[in-house]
Amino acid sequence: MKRVYKIVISLLLAALIFTLMPAQIFADSLTEYISEVKVFYGSYAEAEKEGYTVLKDSKGNPVDVNQGAGGGWGSSGEKAVYLCYKTTTDRDEAITDLAVMNMKGGYSTEDYEYLMEYQMNSQIIPYVDNFLETINEYRENYKSANSENRQRAQFIHDALNLFTDDDCDGAGLGDLFLNETVYEMARGKYDALSEEEKEKTSLIKVNEQTRDSLPENEKNKHADILTILAQSNGRIMLMTENLLTRAADTTDSTWLERFSKTTYEDLENSMDLPPSEAGKKLAKLYDDDAQTILGMWDSFRNVLLDYDKNVEIAESFDADEAEKAAEAVENVDENASDDEIADVVIDYVSQQVDNLDFIDRAQHAVIHDVLAGIDYMDGSMLDFFSMTSEELEDDITLLYPLVASLTAGQKASLDYLTLKDLFAAALTTAEGYKEIDLSKYEETSVYADVDRGIYEKGGVALTSDALRTDAMSRVNEDNETRFSDSTIAMMIVTAFTALGSLISTVGYISLKLDVYTLKVGSSLVGEGSQYSAKTVARLLAGHKGITKALQTARRNGEQLSVAAKRFSNQYAERMAPKHALFGKLAIGFSIVMVLVAGYTTYLAWEDLKAYYKVDFSPVPRYMIDEKDLLGYNSRGEKVVLKNQSAYYKLVQSNAKSGDFKYDEIGSSADLNGCVGKQWLALYANKNEMLNPIIASSFVAVVGSPEIPSGYTTGIHMFGSDAAFNLNSSLYIWNSTAASVFVYYQTDDSKTSTTGTNVSGGTLALTGGAGLALGAVVSALVMKPKKKKTEE
Repeated sequence: MKRVYKIVISLLLAALIFTLMPAQIFADSLTEYISEVKVFYGSYAEAEKEGYTVLKDSKGNPVDVNQGAGGGWGSSGEKAVYLCYKTTTDRDEAITDLAVMNMKGGYSTEDYEYLMEYQMNSQIIPYVDNFLETINEYRENYKSANSENRQRAQFIHDALNLFTDDDCDGAGLGDLFLNETVYEMARGKYDALSEEEKEKTSLIKVNEQTRDSLPENEKNKHADILTILAQSNGRIMLMTENLLTRAADTTDSTWLERFSKTTYEDLENSMDLPPSEAGKKLAKLYDDDAQTILGMWDSFRNVLLDYDKNVEIAESFDADEAEKAAEAVENVDENASDDEIADVVIDYVSQQVDNLDFIDRAQHAVIHDVLAGIDYMDGSMLDFFSMTSEELEDDITLLYPLVASLTAGQKASLDYLTLKDLFAAALTTAEGYKEIDLSKYEETSVYADVDRGIYEKGGVALTSDALRTDAMSRVNEDNETRFSDSTIAMMIVTAFTALGSLISTVGYISLKLDVYTLKVGSSLVGEGSQYSAKTVARLLAGHKGITKALQTARRNGEQLSVAAKRFSNQYAERMAPKHALFGKLAIGFSIVMVLVAGYTTYLAWEDLKAYYKVDFSPVPRYMIDEKDLLGYNSRGEKVVLKNQSAYYKLVQSNAKSGDFKYDEIGSSADLNGCVGKQWLALYANKNEMLNPIIASSFVAVVGSPEIPSGYTTGIHMFGSDAAFNLNSSLYIWNSTAASVFVYYQTDDSKTSTTGTNVSGGTLALTGGAGLALGAVVSALVMKPKKKKTEE
C-alpha cells in the first residue's frame, strides 16, 4: 500500500493546489532527469550500492573531479571525489541548476540572519499578542460553564492534539495551548527591561533563558509560540488558527446572531459622543478589520450567489461512487504495473476533487439558506451579503457592525480565515463536532516537511552580484607564504653554517692532500729515478720551494731524495697548525650545521603543515541567489522573472562522523575533498519554472577547455552561466592539475503547468506569520489512519 499511498498523496496534492489534471502527471515522457546529486569520497563502490550513478567522461570512464589537486610535503595529500546522481522521469522532481560556491566567496550569512531577525521583529512578534487572544478564548471555553462552548473547545482540543511539538517531546498543541506559552512567561520579565536593553535583547533569548530555568519535565508543558509561528509548516499553522477560531467566542451567542441585531446606528449611539466624534472613534476601532473583510468579500459573494449551481452539484454528488473509488485504491494489486495503479489512483483523485467541490458548494448553499432566513435592516441578511465590494467601498461603515460582532480572538484570526470559515464557526454546533471521528487521523508534527536547519546560525546565506564582486576584489589580498620569517632566517643561518662547514672541510682536505702529495712526490726523487727533478716539480706543482731545494742540493752534491724528504717534513710541520685549525672548524661547523638544519627542518615542517592546514568555516545549508530568472508561464511562454530569489540546497557527501574535517563541515559536499585551499560546495536548485537537467547529458571533460558540441552550460559559479573548472588553482594547491569541467543540457521540449512565479524555496511569509524557506507541503497534513473513507 506504501507505493499506492505515495502516488495518491502526490496526485491529490496536485489537485488541491489548483489543479494539474491528473492525466497530465502520467503523460510525461520517459526522459530521465537528474533528481538527486551526492558526492562520494575515495571510492564510488558505495554509491552504486545506494543506487547512484557515477559521473563519467565522454568515453564512459568514471571521473575523479579532484584529481591531482592535493599539496606537497606537509599537506593532507590527495583524495578522490566522485560526483554521483539519481534520476527521475518526473519533471517536478528534477534538478534544474547546479552551482558552486567557495568558502571565501561572495555570500553573507549575516545578511540572512539580519533578515530573519527583521522578520521576527516586524512580523512574528507583533502578531503574537493577537494569536494569544484567540488562544485565551479557547482556554476559557475549555473550562466554561456553558455546555455548548465547552464541548466545542474540547473537540478543538482533541483536534489540535493531532499537531505535535517536537521541542516539547511530542506534546499536542491542544494540551500545550491550555498552558502558558514561553512567550507569556517571559513577557513580564522582558517588559521590565529598559528601552535601551530591549534594543539589545531579543525575545528569543529571553524565551531560552526562561525555558532553561524550568525543570526538565516542566519545559514540555510550555510551547515556544515564537518558534512555532516562525518555523512550523505554513499549512499546519493555517489549520491551527482555523481550529482555534472555532474554539473562540466565549459568549452565549454566535457572532452571526450578534451581527443580525446590530446596526451602525447602534454602534454610534453606544459611543455617547457627538456623531462626528463617534464616527472617528468607530473608524479607529473597526476600520482596519473592515478593510480585511472587504478584501475577502468578492470571492465569498460570487460563490454564495451561484446558488443554483451549488445546489445542483451538492445534489448530484454520488457518495457510493466515492466509496467505490476509495475501495479500489484499498484493494489494488501491489504487483500491478504503474499504469494500472495510475488508472485506479486517477479515478480516486478525480473523486476526491469532486468531494472537495461538493463540500465547498454544499457549505455555500447552506449559508445562503440561513442568511435568507435572517432579517437585517430593511431586508434579509442575504441581501446584505449580496452587496458588491464597490458598494461597501463607498460606505465601509456598513461592515463596522460585523466587525463589532466578532470577539477579540475572532478578529485576531481574520488574516487566516475566509468569510466561509467564519460562517462555519458560527453555524457548527457542538452536536456537529461530535459527528467527526478524530481517531481516523494520525498525529503530525507542526514542523513536518520543514528543514529546520534553515533557522540555525549560518545555515542560510544570501549571494548577489554585489557580494560576489566584493569577494573577487579580495582574492589577491591573501599574501600568505609557505614559510614564516623566523623559518626563512633559520634557513639563511643554515646556509651560512653549511658554507662554513664546506669551506673548512675543503681547507682541511686540501692541506691534507697537499702534504700527502708532497711526501709521495718526494719519495720519487733519487738516484736512478725515472722521474727528473723537473717532472717531480710538476707533479708537486704549487710547492714553490721544492724545485729550488732540489737544485741547491744538486749543486752541493747532496742526495736529492734526502733533500726532498727533508723539505716535505719541514712543509708538513709548517702546515700542521693550519691543518688542525681547518679540522676543528670543519667539525664545529658540521655539528652546528646539523643542529641548525634539524631545527630549520622542524620549523619548515611546522610551517608547511600550518600552510596546508585549512580551518574550514561552516558550509551554509542553503544559498539564496538574488537574480533574474528566465522561466515559463502556465501557457509555456518564456518570461523573465525579475529579482527572484533562486533557492539552492546544499549537496551532501558520504562523509560520516570521525572522517577528516567532519567536525568542521559535517557531511557537506566539498568538491576539493577537504584537501584544498578552501571548500568548494555544490548546490542544487529545483524550480518548476525552469527546465530540468537531462541525465544522459551529464558529462565531465578532463584536461581540456573545449566545450562539447551542443552544450552551453554546466556546473557553474553563482553569478555565471559558464561551466566552471572544478579543479581551479584558486581553490587547490596544485596549479598544474588537470582541469575538470562538468557539462549538462536541459530539457526545453515542454514545460510544467504547475509552477508558480516564485521558486518553492523563496523566502516569504506564510499566511502572514511563519517564515517559510522551503517549507514545502509534500504530504497531506492529516493522513488517514484507516483505509476506509467515509462520506
